[in-house]
Amino acid sequence: MLRVSGLTKHFPIRRGLFSKIAGYVKAVDGVSFEIRKGETLGLVGESGCGKTTAGRLILRLLEPTAGSVVFEGREVTAASRKELRVLRRKMQIIFQDPFSSLNPRMTVGAMISEVLRVHRLASGKQIADRVGGLLDMVGLARRHAQLYPHEFSGGQRQRIGIARALAVSPDFIVADEPVSALDVSIQAQIINLLQNLQEELGLTYLFIAHDLSVVRHISNRVAVMYLGKIVEIADSEALYREPLHPYTKALMSAVPIPDPKVRKKRIHLAGDIPSPSAVPSGCPFHTRCPEAVGACREKTMALDDQGGSHFVACIKYEG
Repeated sequence: MLRVSGLTKHFPIRRGLFSKIAGYVKAVDGVSFEIRKGETLGLVGESGCGKTTAGRLILRLLEPTAGSVVFEGREVTAASRKELRVLRRKMQIIFQDPFSSLNPRMTVGAMISEVLRVHRLASGKQIADRVGGLLDMVGLARRHAQLYPHEFSGGQRQRIGIARALAVSPDFIVADEPVSALDVSIQAQIINLLQNLQEELGLTYLFIAHDLSVVRHISNRVAVMYLGKIVEIADSEALYREPLHPYTKALMSAVPIPDPKVRKKRIHLAGDIPSPSAVPSGCPFHTRCPEAVGACREKTMALDDQGGSHFVACIKYEG
């Protein structure tokens, strides 16, 4: 359904009286992956690694510096405004913060109705019926259409965001950390809702998160991102059972195990993640990698197939 190739976003750093470009923040730096119809691809990594930027580039909410995004055979990055409006019906986003993504001056019904009117999907009484059906679908009452966002809890507001995304009957949804701002008990409800909607409507997800337990529960495949690059991508069970990249190993070692009898060795990484405006040469992870060798400082590794659709960008697995 979706093929991303060499996707790049460099934000210029401007300084001085004349705002001259003094450098670039390499938020996303040559990311490539594919998403199959009906699956969920989890995108994980530390805060600031470029996950959210990658999701917004795919939807053209941000303009890419370079690269290609092909959705159902159509090039998204080259689409005109008219073509992009048609694509918007197929591709939607659920934002991380369910409060700031909703207009506080509009009722829930007005927000969802606006989507239907803009895309000319319903008119007159059809709009009210469609809004009511969407609220039913996400577990809210139809009377909630008359209320404002501040009258809802965080979990309910996220359900409203999901209903708004579903209003245009999309095929593909970018879920940008949709549960990170919610209580743990509410997180489970939203995850179960997303899974039920996927099964019922045949949706495809790019699920962006930093909670590895949540990602394991919902994802078919997982891509691990570090400092603007994908360093490993594999089927969910294979990645959690046998991570290959040293960064993925460190992430997995931090996932808590519910059995108190099982003890797991925690991998502690040295230092902090480098600034995306000063990305190290060679492998971007070599400054913190416990398994780094001299060549890691100079050689940039591409994703290499290790069999079973397990790809890793590490010199240990070269060729």
